Amino acid sequence: MRQVYRPTLGRRLLAWGLGALLIVWVAMVAAGFHAGWHEADELTDGHLAGVAALLLAERDNRFADERLMPPPPPGGAPLRAHDYQRSMSVAVWGSDGRLLSRFGSAPTPAFEPGEGYATLELGQPATRWRAYARWNGPSRERRVMVLVSMPEHDDLAWDIAGQVAEPGLWLLPVVAVVLGWALRRAMQPLRQLADRVQALDVRTVQNIDPLPRHRELAQLAHAVNTLGQRYQAALANERQLANELAHELRTPLASLALHAANVRGPLADEDRTQALDRIERDARRVAQMLDQLLALARASRVELEEAAVECDLAALGRDVLGRYAQAALDSGHALSMRAPDSVPMRGHPLLLEMILRNLVENALAHTPAGASIELALDAQGRWLQVSDDGERVAGRNGPRMDAPGTAAPGGAAGRSSGPALGLGLGHRLAHKIAAMHGGHFGTANPLQPFTTTYRMTWGDGHGG
Repeated sequence: MRQVYRPTLGRRLLAWGLGALLIVWVAMVAAGFHAGWHEADELTDGHLAGVAALLLAERDNRFADERLMPPPPPGGAPLRAHDYQRSMSVAVWGSDGRLLSRFGSAPTPAFEPGEGYATLELGQPATRWRAYARWNGPSRERRVMVLVSMPEHDDLAWDIAGQVAEPGLWLLPVVAVVLGWALRRAMQPLRQLADRVQALDVRTVQNIDPLPRHRELAQLAHAVNTLGQRYQAALANERQLANELAHELRTPLASLALHAANVRGPLADEDRTQALDRIERDARRVAQMLDQLLALARASRVELEEAAVECDLAALGRDVLGRYAQAALDSGHALSMRAPDSVPMRGHPLLLEMILRNLVENALAHTPAGASIELALDAQGRWLQVSDDGERVAGRNGPRMDAPGTAAPGGAAGRSSGPALGLGLGHRLAHKIAAMHGGHFGTANPLQPFTTTYRMTWGDGHGG
């Protein structure tokens, strides 16, 4: 089987961290270059202004010919001895605009009376020069202009910008290595927890103990422990249900096989009729158990797939009692209902109808003729209950012959009831439906003249 590649959380965190760092790094480098370029402009303009001020303080306007400048002495430093030293050009005009002197390689600019900074294009072909011009004072006898080549200015700007941005160039790889190491160390508790979870055996009761000391990992470990406990509880319930089902089905199935074999042999008409009746009762008993299993499966499906809706429990109760009215009349039972006109609640109508039918059919199946059965609803107390006086009518106060919830909840109204089932699937179903509605199911203290009461409650969030 081809193995599916799954990226690790550590690599994902590292990728996102480096991505965010790259954005910050690009912003820092851009800011460094901008700052370096700005500082180069400031240095150049300041240098031009300083040279102009120095020249205006001089009285002599003459400059030596660059070609006649003496070479540096042996072992001495040349005149251009610094990387940031630039070749300056100077032009001096009189008040009448006549050029008094000039120095440097810059072409002579045209005379203009203005002062300040300017970027000029001089010569053929034209080249750009940064210039600063200033008069010597209010007398305006001399006008000095200092120029520097813009390529030299740009070289200085790039150099300064590179010096400012260079730390950022080393930052990304260094931080990437440190961040990868830090994330690997930080992810170690998570990897240890993953190894402990993978080592768990779901077939046995095992918990992650002790819990990790980090709060987020402790919550995750607690959730895993809770899931494991729920799985073990569900597995135990399934085993218990399978054992009970096998025990209950063994008797009727064995009886079916025995009486079916007897029917094939020579029997008197009376014995054959009794054997057929027993086969019918055993088949009905198996059908009731299958109905209850289907009801449990249906309740689980409703819990997973269907959302709770607003419904009227009183209307459901009246509908259920109406379905069993003819069966009660035929068996000599009296059905009644004590409830307000409407009992609104939020729940699953299918499941609520199922538990009502379960309780009513159970009472009809296991009380003698002449017994009274009452369905009562209480919206304020948030409960429904079914009561009967079967023990009083039977003239005894011993335990009931039936187990709670043993009739088939999915059976049709008016069907002949079989013997009491000991399996208790209806009891399980009633507990499950009550739990789905935030309540409980069980026996309650009956009110006179009733002798037995089964009650289901529901929670606050399901009230009308």
